Amino acid sequence: MIILYNPQSSAARKPILPMSLLALAAQLEGRRPCRIIDGNLDDHPVDSIARIIGENSAGVLGVTVMPGPQLLAATRDCRAIKNRFPHVTIVWGGYFPTQHPRPCLNAPYVDFALQGHADFALHAFLEMLEGRMRPSEVPGLVYRDPSGGSVRQVPAGPVPHPAHLPPFPYHRVPMQRYIRNTYLGSRTLPDHTSYGCPFFCNFCGVVKLANGRWLAQSAERIAGNVAMMMRRWNVNAVEFFDNNFFVQEARVAEFADRIKKFGIGWWGEGRIDTMLQFDDRTWRAMAESGLRMVFLGAESGSDETLKRMKKQGTACAAKTLAMAQKCAQWGIIPEFSFMLGNPPDPEKDAQATTAFIRKLKKINPQAEIILYHYTPVPLQGELYEAAQGRGFRFPERLEEWVRPEWQRVAAHRPESMPWFSSNLTSRIRNFEKVLNAYYPTATDIKLGKLHRLFLRGLSAWRYRLHFYRLPWELRAANRLLKYQRPETSGF
Repeated sequence: MIILYNPQSSAARKPILPMSLLALAAQLEGRRPCRIIDGNLDDHPVDSIARIIGENSAGVLGVTVMPGPQLLAATRDCRAIKNRFPHVTIVWGGYFPTQHPRPCLNAPYVDFALQGHADFALHAFLEMLEGRMRPSEVPGLVYRDPSGGSVRQVPAGPVPHPAHLPPFPYHRVPMQRYIRNTYLGSRTLPDHTSYGCPFFCNFCGVVKLANGRWLAQSAERIAGNVAMMMRRWNVNAVEFFDNNFFVQEARVAEFADRIKKFGIGWWGEGRIDTMLQFDDRTWRAMAESGLRMVFLGAESGSDETLKRMKKQGTACAAKTLAMAQKCAQWGIIPEFSFMLGNPPDPEKDAQATTAFIRKLKKINPQAEIILYHYTPVPLQGELYEAAQGRGFRFPERLEEWVRPEWQRVAAHRPESMPWFSSNLTSRIRNFEKVLNAYYPTATDIKLGKLHRLFLRGLSAWRYRLHFYRLPWELRAANRLLKYQRPETSGF
């Protein structure tokens, strides 16, 4: 038996359906027994895993690992499992081992890692453990050379086409526990309809995972799955966690037409320059079908910075403003994420982007603004090379990755970096505190109208005077009201 484990991914243990593990379980269905353990639902996941190992002689633990809190939980829990059951083979997959495989193999409690999409590689990996394949034949496998102990990497296999993959085995998880009350609807579930993204932005971790490929399910299959979720779980909203849901206008338009009669709310992630090219008929169909919000990577208010990010030469700050206006026209809330403090001149970059955000808010006050600090990914390009030139290096061991300072880096909210100081961090966060009080996020469904008016009045003088220093009264208001910071897909 193989156990598939989703470690706790946030302090609040927000129950997000572990679709990556469901995709793997779908490949094992009817072939091999497997169990899914979700650390966001299970208060004692190590004990649950230990019980399954003892009762079923499970010999393999497959762990999905994202940077940040999930890496912290995966490190802690895998160390505990390995100490109790040294014979159990532990294999990591997901974004973190795809980006940083060597630190994983430097840990004695991680036996193997799988880079890239593991839908097909997992079966080959299990065949290897049973002696029917060599390690060099398993796509994306990272392993220790038995002769010398050096870490070896097998090139990742192709991105699987999601249209050819079996449906998720939803019966393997307690689906009712994943239904959430969100801005989109009172009974919200997620779905995943495509793999990859056709663009090569040099700050994005998807590039190494997909290498410029984008493969998608048909509009008919997506609409059918939404209808199934409505029948089985009375769902009235869906979040599409694709890296880029809106790549192909024809697919989006057909999907929107198919679900107009459903009366649901939905959300997805897109790209500004792509969606600006959509015909007004597509925008009308999206709005009428229930598209309530769309997440968009604006990244910067500086065309110079966008060029360094390799946004394919088609992105510019003016298009972000046009997108804000387009969304206002159709009654769809845009969520714009920005990365501030980019090298080589982080001060200038942050100043340009904060000024740009104020301009954007004049065009569309409902636009959500999500602020991050630039943190590198291990890809070649001007930004990463500039960071390396300032002395930036990734840790080589998991013990360093799970330290608080690197947890903040993983969350794109570090205190400082070799190219910017903690003083700049403080100024950015003060601006963010004032901005979020003056324009409280629409996704905070617990925040009432009177509370919103109170926050706006409290922060108005600061916002109008561009005075962001020492916002003590707003920190106190945040402790009192606990109004949330906008997050990607964080309803």
